[in-house]
Amino acid sequence: MLGAGFAPATIERGLALGADVISVDGGSTDSGPYYLGTATAKTTAAAVRRDLRILLGAAAEAGIPLVVGSCGTSGTDAGVDWIAGIVRELQAEAGLSLPVARIYSEQDAAELKEHLHAGRVHPLPPMGDLGAEVLESCTHIVGMMGHEPIAEALEAGARVVLCGRATDTAVAAAFPLLKGMPAGPTWHAAKIVECGGQCTTNPATGGVLATIDATGFTIEPLDPAAACTPASVAAHMLYETVDPYEMREPAGTLDVREATYTALDDRRVRVEGSRFHLAGQHTIKLEGARIAGYETMSFSAIRDPRILARIDSWAEFLREMITERVTQTLGLGAGEYAFDVRLYGHNAVLGELDPTGPPPREVGVMLLVNAPDQATATAVAKVANPLMLHLPTRGLPYLPSFAFASSPAEVERGAAYEFVLNHVVDSAPTAMFRTEHGDHHA
Repeated sequence: MLGAGFAPATIERGLALGADVISVDGGSTDSGPYYLGTATAKTTAAAVRRDLRILLGAAAEAGIPLVVGSCGTSGTDAGVDWIAGIVRELQAEAGLSLPVARIYSEQDAAELKEHLHAGRVHPLPPMGDLGAEVLESCTHIVGMMGHEPIAEALEAGARVVLCGRATDTAVAAAFPLLKGMPAGPTWHAAKIVECGGQCTTNPATGGVLATIDATGFTIEPLDPAAACTPASVAAHMLYETVDPYEMREPAGTLDVREATYTALDDRRVRVEGSRFHLAGQHTIKLEGARIAGYETMSFSAIRDPRILARIDSWAEFLREMITERVTQTLGLGAGEYAFDVRLYGHNAVLGELDPTGPPPREVGVMLLVNAPDQATATAVAKVANPLMLHLPTRGLPYLPSFAFASSPAEVERGAAYEFVLNHVVDSAPTAMFRTEHGDHHA
């Protein structure tokens, strides 16, 4: 991922092995809806500049294209412009003049409502039918492009393609598909390389090189200390897929049921038998985020063994007392605010799925309050403050003391966002995207 860092030597090795294109993902939904909701990046500009400086230099040296997907984390128009600005500065500093294309994927709610009314918008499980008011409530909506807009930009002469929201695979598949490589091996190779070294025995070592031909592809790590094995390569079809044998793209479905994985040596794997089935209708997936309230957080730590021996009942008592005192002091009832108590070190990650065991040695208690405005969220957290510091279990003959992580204990997190779209639009491959050539607006 752009901004995550990599060793320059791995890029040099990729060029030495004859790479025809450099593909890197610039974003993801993995970090939640905030980045789409605010059109801001998860990565810091300094890290992105460092990676881009290396990649632009490599692309220029080898005379090959560079494709960046989902710019600015969520692929908003602002994210594309942000990356384009950095590219412009770096090219000027290095005396480069690589032609740049910017592909914008942000969607207008009014246009999407026209698609909705025409019956071209369909829910993906577990969502139901989409209401127009949901589209209007989103701060930002993006469509997830396939390979076609990228290939079109490359064919028009772009050497650096900066994409809005794109499928992880499209970023890698576009160039080989443009050059006539078969769809089955190309899409499978693109899936395997999407997370770089994750398909190797040492996932932290950086990128991989996929070589695609008429009957399959060969994959190898760019770090000599890592290896690809049939198991490590095949396993990546389990990653972020509903079905380990199929993966849907805007244009169709990758099918790896008949794929074979063969070790060529101790570092390289050969894959054959992958298929790609074109869909009857090309579809574009929508992602949208909206404000779901305002949050205030506080965090305290419990080390008292008597409390920890009954931590679940203590947490239930805490919830009861917060609810009671918020009603007494603020006059707020159910529906006017919400809060969550998470017990880190006990069951905060898996909840009721966590197996019971001996009492934990220490527990961090996170209180997360959500309300329609920041002042109310903070007021609720302040009402809970003495409880987060001194609440005993029922029947405990003394008043315990816990430890807040910060002073003040209440940390205002601002607007909280939620994803509200998991729908597709029937569309032509490039109709919902806008491509501009040049590294900035005229």
